[in-house]
Amino acid sequence: MATSSSSSPFPSAEENSRKQLLKEIRNHEIAIGELSSLPASRAAYQKVCNIYFRKGIDTVKSFEQKKLDAAKSQLQKLDKAR
Repeated sequence: MATSSSSSPFPSAEENSRKQLLKEIRNHEIAIGELSSLPASRAAYQKVCNIYFRKGIDTVKSFEQKKLDAAKSQLQKLDKAR
């Protein structure tokens, strides 16, 4: 009785990883959108590990953009491996 991975009711580690990356990408996109709606004169808090640092909007937005780009490239690598 052979079983295939597609008939399993549990998602594979690859599927879980992909879903996690998609969730991370969406979070970064939302953060960038929210930061874009703030005036440049405002400050924002950037979380690094478990510490929040007060920084300028442009600095935090560029940090989020870098994280977004990294997550998208990881997703592309994961999709190419399929």
